[in-house]
Amino acid sequence: MSASHSYKEISIGDLNRNKILSAAEKEFALHGFKGARVQQIADRAALPKTNVLYYFKSKESLYLALLDDILRLWNSRFDEATVGDDPAEVLAHYIADKMEISRCRPDASKMFALEIINGAPNLNKFFKDQHASWMAGRVDVIKQWIDQGKLDSTDPHYLLFNIWATSQHYADFSVQINELRGKPMTQTDFSEATNNLIKLILTGCGLSVPKEFR
Repeated sequence: MSASHSYKEISIGDLNRNKILSAAEKEFALHGFKGARVQQIADRAALPKTNVLYYFKSKESLYLALLDDILRLWNSRFDEATVGDDPAEVLAHYIADKMEISRCRPDASKMFALEIINGAPNLNKFFKDQHASWMAGRVDVIKQWIDQGKLDSTDPHYLLFNIWATSQHYADFSVQINELRGKPMTQTDFSEATNNLIKLILTGCGLSVPKEFR
């Protein structure tokens, strides 16, 4: 097998896999895990059902792959924050990242919301291990910021819950937002909403808003 032929096959494989993941994200967002069908995912991806099952052995393995991707995507910016960092900068960028994901990957947020609403049957082990550990680490950093007087006293859990709730609202309730505004949100609208949310949360914590978000 030539090098060029090998590269072509890898490229096609990656392309197909991305098509499947994108289609599956939409179907799971619309119908949840139980309601989504592999054939529907294949039809949306414009691929044979056998191709879907070639890359992902079952609907469950495809679903879990997406959940893992979503959780890693959401936690990425805040993962490395330390007590020595500026909480205003860290939190502002974390909120901005969450809002950008709501703009670009709304179906990912909706899919996750449905999983939680249904009791998180596929996330229990993750929550008990990796996610719980991540949360404990972030809460500890926020507590140290408070102890050092870098931000006002607040419950770190509630702070993070409020960031998640407000930023993910723009994805999970996009239909309601668009209906009440009378039009879909543009990228400029999202930028304005992001700056507004950063201002609300940071000033509520006694922090100044970084210049780039004013």
